[in-house]
Amino acid sequence: MIQELRFKNFLSFREESTFSFEADKSTEMEDVQVVTMPDGVRLLKFAMVYGANASGKSNLLEAFDFLRHFWFYRTKDSDEGTNVSPFLLDKETPSQPSIFDIKFYVDGSKYWYHLEVDKNAVLEERLYLYKSVQPTLLFKRELENGISKLSFNPAVVKVSSVGQEKLEVECLKNISFFAAKGNANIALGEIDKVREWIKGKILPEILPETHMFEYAERKLFDNDKLKLHILDFMHKADFNITDIRSEKSKQQISAGVMKIIMESSTLPDSEKEKIKQDGSFDTIKTTFIHKVNNGRCDEFYPLSPEQQSVGTRRLFGVESAIYDAISNSSFLTIDELESSLHPDLMEFVIEKFLQHKESHSQLLISTHCLDLLGLIGDLVRKDSVWFTEKEDSGNTDLYSLIEFSGINRMASILKAYKNGKFGALPRLKE
Repeated sequence: MIQELRFKNFLSFREESTFSFEADKSTEMEDVQVVTMPDGVRLLKFAMVYGANASGKSNLLEAFDFLRHFWFYRTKDSDEGTNVSPFLLDKETPSQPSIFDIKFYVDGSKYWYHLEVDKNAVLEERLYLYKSVQPTLLFKRELENGISKLSFNPAVVKVSSVGQEKLEVECLKNISFFAAKGNANIALGEIDKVREWIKGKILPEILPETHMFEYAERKLFDNDKLKLHILDFMHKADFNITDIRSEKSKQQISAGVMKIIMESSTLPDSEKEKIKQDGSFDTIKTTFIHKVNNGRCDEFYPLSPEQQSVGTRRLFGVESAIYDAISNSSFLTIDELESSLHPDLMEFVIEKFLQHKESHSQLLISTHCLDLLGLIGDLVRKDSVWFTEKEDSGNTDLYSLIEFSGINRMASILKAYKNGKFGALPRLKE
């Protein structure tokens, strides 16, 4: 589980900002929203961020997704760049490094990862393990004369000189250590445990425009548990969908499409070769069975995905991703969860997510849905609410609801927000 992310000089965040999942002393909804780590740290399972348009809400989520992508993006060209996006509304920051510090727990053990990266190269990368109050260094990576140099803590990680040399060769200046490790068959103990955790437990960000339906179709095809979950969810959400049927077929690939696939820089060579040999790819056809009562009796009608509402399609995809997070105790970010969803349905999505007490999954959303602020104390904890506000300099100020005094005496957090008590509102001019 993730404890906190500190970062600076990234997108609209010029100054250092900290987002934390650590719970305060409140015991509200403790059994469903808080997970206690072996060292006593209490972590939230859910958090949401509010703010005006262009205030930086999405950029907070993008900070997590940048790390997820950067950790495993591999390139054979060291001059390609790192794809990091520094703060641009300043003369100095575009040439300065972006800095990330993330603390998280893997199997009850706490780790701290540090990254300094500019548009061309990784300047520094470190990983620590907390065996006590003080962190223990596992590895350090620095840039010397354009070349990545690695050092390991021999008391914790045993690496031969040959192994270290191979890792340094693979560690191009513009990729992460974890991406380089994927090309080296070397056991690194605690480091491998962290690498596998971040690879499997941090899910891709869901944006309003993300094509989630196709993702859900493929997930659902051979996963009966997911199918039952989706059907149960849609039944309780009153969608009148009683069954979802899927069948797989092969579609031939045209010469033009094949050329694009073969030239792709993101598709593994093994996958390209398989597609080339087959000359086709699998497609999934999904049919939704709707139950209606027209006064005669219950009748059932099959409808295609194209005949479903935008909201039904999005919910189908989003809930499949949430189920994935719940099942694997993963971390998931969703930008504007309310997109194409009724506020009541959005609340239902969050409520059902939190009911899975046994899962150590975490969900972070950005939202404009004010209805959720009206549910503080019933569905939402105060320490799970965050705000972003754009300063005159263009920098995003990130802060938590619990930083304000007197919130426990407020009759309505929602009303206080609307009245400007917490900022993070559009600045409308006449």
